Amino acid sequence: MPDPSRKEGEGAGDGLPPIPGKRYFTIGEVSELCGVKPHVLRYWEQEFQQLKPVKRRGNRRYYQRHDVLMVRQIRNLLYEQGFTIGGARLQLSGEGARQDASQSQQIVRQLISELEDIHDVLKR
Repeated sequence: MPDPSRKEGEGAGDGLPPIPGKRYFTIGEVSELCGVKPHVLRYWEQEFQQLKPVKRRGNRRYYQRHDVLMVRQIRNLLYEQGFTIGGARLQLSGEGARQDASQSQQIVRQLISELEDIHDVLKR
C-alpha cells in the first residue's frame, strides 16, 4: 500500500527514503536522502544554477525541500538516465524538452510520409 505522506518524486520507486517534513536540511542529511556524497553535492552546486542552498554562519549549507527534490532529479538524470552534466543541464533548463519535442515532431512527419507511401502502393 502506498505511503500517503510520500509525495510524488520523494523516494517513490527509486529506493530513496522519503523526505521528512523539515524546513532545512544539512548537506549530510541531503547526502543520505539522495544517495549522493557531500563533495558531489558541492560540485553539482557549481554545475547547476537551479541548485542554490542557503548559506549561513561559517558558509554552512542549508537545503530546502525544493533543493532536495532538485538533487534527486539531477541524480536521476545522471545516474539512471545516463545524461552527461551538460545534457542534464539542458534537460533542467527546458531546452532538452524542446529538442525532444522537435525530434518527435520530425519522426511523426517522417512516419506519416512513409505510411502514405505504403497506402499508395497498396491502392495499386
